[in-house]
Amino acid sequence: MTYIIAQPCVDLKDRACVEECPVDCIYEGNRMLYIHPDECVDCGACEPVCPVEAIYYEDDVPAEWASYYDVNVQFFDKHGSPGGAAKTGVIDDDHPIVAALPPQEHDEA
Repeated sequence: MTYIIAQPCVDLKDRACVEECPVDCIYEGNRMLYIHPDECVDCGACEPVCPVEAIYYEDDVPAEWASYYDVNVQFFDKHGSPGGAAKTGVIDDDHPIVAALPPQEHDEA
C-alpha cells in the first residue's frame, strides 16, 4: 500500500509534500510530482500539506483519477529506484498520460 499523486498536481508542483516527506520518496518530473511506491512508508505526512488535494492513499483515490495509481507505479518502472529525491533532482520525463495532458490551469491563492 502506498500514497499516490493525482492530476491536480500537474503543472503545479507545489513541493510542500516534498518538504514534509520524512523518507525523501517524492520525485519531481517535468509536469508533476510522483511518489515512489517502494520507498513510501505510508506515514501520510504528505497528504494534509498538499494545497490542491492531489495526494491520496491508494485505496482512497477518487474514481476520476484511478489511473494515477498506475501513473505513479509505471513512472518508476521506467526510472527504477533512484534512492532519494533530494539527490536526484528533477527527472526530465513524465508518464505518457501526464505528458499528453493540455496545460493545467490553477487558481492563484
